[in-house]
Amino acid sequence: EKRPGGGYRLVVAIADVSHYVKIGTALDDEAQDRGTSVYFPNHVIPMLPEALSNGLCSLKPEVDRLCMVCDIKLSRQGRVTGYEFYPSVMHSQARLTYNQVASYLNGQTDAVPDKAAVRKSLNVLFQLFQTLLTVRQERGAMEFETIETYMTFDELGGIKEILPRSRNDAHKLIEECMLLANVAAAEYALEHDIPMLYRVHEAPEFSRIQKVRDFVKLLGLPFPEQPTQADYQRVIEATKDRLDAPSIHAVLLRSMMQAYYGANNAGHYGLAYEAYTHFTSPIRRYPDLLLHRAIKAYLDKKAYPLSGAALDDAGEHFSQTERR
Repeated sequence: EKRPGGGYRLVVAIADVSHYVKIGTALDDEAQDRGTSVYFPNHVIPMLPEALSNGLCSLKPEVDRLCMVCDIKLSRQGRVTGYEFYPSVMHSQARLTYNQVASYLNGQTDAVPDKAAVRKSLNVLFQLFQTLLTVRQERGAMEFETIETYMTFDELGGIKEILPRSRNDAHKLIEECMLLANVAAAEYALEHDIPMLYRVHEAPEFSRIQKVRDFVKLLGLPFPEQPTQADYQRVIEATKDRLDAPSIHAVLLRSMMQAYYGANNAGHYGLAYEAYTHFTSPIRRYPDLLLHRAIKAYLDKKAYPLSGAALDDAGEHFSQTERR
């Protein structure tokens, strides 16, 4: 919503999985072993049982749901001026799909329910999103042009087609909100000394940079020995309209280090953040669940669920379950 004195208030409310999944239960042990939900082309192996993932922790319209909230204040220019975290109850006005919202933003007003509150909220959100895109460019975050695909199957389970999946403005809009909440959570943890797992993405190694330099030289483009995110973004921009853009961007992408979970913050190179974490998907990623518990413990002035060497081990374990 718009704030009276100008600027915005953005409320990112995430299902409160930690309320249902308690430490020491069989439910929690199994979720830790899995570490993450796994998405196959035609089915999902969820981290948590469907009673939670599609039931109690799933967004249903006109129903009360427990949530953890990241309540963010932003200036007119899209700069974060403050945030707070708290547990809450949300009562959703409507359940909207990405395609519905994308159609609505493209001018098809009947794509979403005829509720003033819902439409006003979407309009303000879209305005904020356009402001945030400018902030993203200024920060130098990379936008690779890679094509994601999905498969359709015949009755026997054989692959029928492989189709490109397009990301519309609704996807990007939600992504920007999630990024804001994740960054706020990382900064909150740093500020209050909350032990948790950061999502760490280090700068590329020298040998990888050399390969990119040689490759980019062939395209007639400069690339320095110690590239910043802006240098990568420059190559991305310069090549994005070429027919071979996806393969050029794949080379750039492969020069990157793999992101991992770690108890020590070392920043996120690809997204150009000084600190980053995962807060927004506790239903399908265990590190997010750990973070929710840590924030709750801080708010309740209780002992932290994990710290010290145990947290380091957790970082290694969940980096591995993700790769697996």
